[in-house]
Amino acid sequence: MAAENQSTVIEFILLGLTDNPNMQPWLFQLFSLVYMTTLAGNILLIAAVRTDSHLHNPMYLFLTNLSFLDICYTSIIVPKMLLNIVLSARTISYTGCILQVYFFLLFMAETECILLAFMAYDRFVAICNPLHYNVIMNTVSCTRMIGFSWMAGGSIASFDIYFICHLRFCGHITINHFFCEAPSLLQLSCGDISVDNIVTLVGGSILLLIPLCFILFSYIHIFLIIVKLSSGRYKAFSTCIAHLIVVAIFFGTAIFMYMRPRYSDTKVTDKIVSVFYSIVTPMLNPLIYSLRNKDVQKAIGHFGRCTVLLR
Repeated sequence: MAAENQSTVIEFILLGLTDNPNMQPWLFQLFSLVYMTTLAGNILLIAAVRTDSHLHNPMYLFLTNLSFLDICYTSIIVPKMLLNIVLSARTISYTGCILQVYFFLLFMAETECILLAFMAYDRFVAICNPLHYNVIMNTVSCTRMIGFSWMAGGSIASFDIYFICHLRFCGHITINHFFCEAPSLLQLSCGDISVDNIVTLVGGSILLLIPLCFILFSYIHIFLIIVKLSSGRYKAFSTCIAHLIVVAIFFGTAIFMYMRPRYSDTKVTDKIVSVFYSIVTPMLNPLIYSLRNKDVQKAIGHFGRCTVLLR
């Protein structure tokens, strides 16, 4: 069936965020700036952590992996989106579309969701059980958690893409979206997608609701500990609230897109929602989770001075 689809559908047409030609230059500038900011923030964080031995601990091991994921799944969306705006072509090959769906599911929809849950657990242990933190969150256990995130993400993404590759499109090639995403391909299919909808709904429940509940459970316990602190309460609260805001944006918008039992034609609202979890949160993550941290700022300053000296 996949071979049949590939022979009848050679490429897809991505309609993008808007068909208004006057908006295209503004969109190009906006998303170019967002993409450059995302790359700069995440690469800077990874470089600072790698070069500063004081940051070689579980929390920053998770954060560097998060930054790597953000770079990866943003880079499979935004460059192609910007290229289509410049060339006004808006086309993507069948193979390129399938690969975009697969890697987006791998990096964002699966691996990052699980990783964020483990990061919440790391903060939970650090604040609620600090005396046993080094025993529980040692290098081996953290490496296993990260490895599990990747293996689980890869396995579930492969399972999802199997159903995507077997969709029948009957010559329908116009995708009302700015990148190839599973819900958009499902609504484009001309065959029976009831099984695919069930798979998407069940997968969304496992990969979105379970990690989200785990994150909320961890932060509720963290808040209960914070209220008992005699000092530093405001800073701890502000940090946790900032984390939860990013989590709410990421999971809330993803749940809106992936947990609906049926998909109607993609509306402007759906496209804007997709922008938040696919483009905006990768830019916010390094700022919210790391770059406000004094230790990270110090490491970045040291990294910058070393870079200048090397020149």
